[in-house]
Amino acid sequence: MKRLSIIIVTYNSERDIYDCLASVFQYNDLAREELEVIIVDNKSADTDTMFAKIQELYGENVILIRNSRNGGYGQGNNVGIRQATAPVCLVMNPDVRMIEPIFKTATEAFENDSSLCLYGIKQKLSQEVLSMSSFACTRMKNGYAFTLLDGFCNRRNLFFPQFMYFQGSCFFLSREKFMEVGMFDEDNFMYGEEDDITYRLRQRFGCHACFNPSLHYLHLALKRAPNLDYELKMLEANAMLNQKKGHSRRQTFKDKLRNIRLRLWREQLKALLGKKNEPLYRMLSDFKAHLISSLAEMP
Repeated sequence: MKRLSIIIVTYNSERDIYDCLASVFQYNDLAREELEVIIVDNKSADTDTMFAKIQELYGENVILIRNSRNGGYGQGNNVGIRQATAPVCLVMNPDVRMIEPIFKTATEAFENDSSLCLYGIKQKLSQEVLSMSSFACTRMKNGYAFTLLDGFCNRRNLFFPQFMYFQGSCFFLSREKFMEVGMFDEDNFMYGEEDDITYRLRQRFGCHACFNPSLHYLHLALKRAPNLDYELKMLEANAMLNQKKGHSRRQTFKDKLRNIRLRLWREQLKALLGKKNEPLYRMLSDFKAHLISSLAEMP
């Protein structure tokens, strides 16, 4: 009987997926027959080569699914979760690496608490450095509040399920409850999925989420340089998903502007100490200008 299904959505992920899978099997602390690994490929440029290599390495230990279309991150995960047979699923990016055994502890948490919807663990930038973004406040909170709370609470491992969500790169969920609330919103191509699904699970089942800071994973994408295009796509996704909950597009943009202002003030303080991150400061300044212009054009 399967206890855990791991879902990994790939899109031109050849640089990451082999090391990702190697880390999964290296640190698997469940019986082999209790673990199910499912890869859903969103129409990569060379799916055949990638799948052939994975099959050569792992055979039937990895289920390979060719998505009929590239419907985005949420849609790809929905395909995999529908195929899954375990009651607990781990949604994981291909640029995540397991660095210690975590599967047994997480699955036992769900087995011991039938009300549990979500389970999160601590994100790391490297083997030595913890990330300050293992979870975040919903983007429907006041922009000043979610910025200050994100930093303070992540540093002290204070997770409040009433208004926080786990970062979507690696988190566990109850398959049954996830499917009951309609799965990931497939109108959204990418970004904001974890905030949205947490909101819907919370509305339906209450605040049943657990954060375990004693377990860790490595997320390589956190090393990315400041990127305005990424931030804009994230903003648009959040605005669309928030509108469905009655939180206006204008309010999402206003909250983001507050967030950017605080981040700019922080960089200005760092500059006084000789620690200013110039690329980040330029990106935040450009983002602020974009938000002010967009808000001026909104009714």
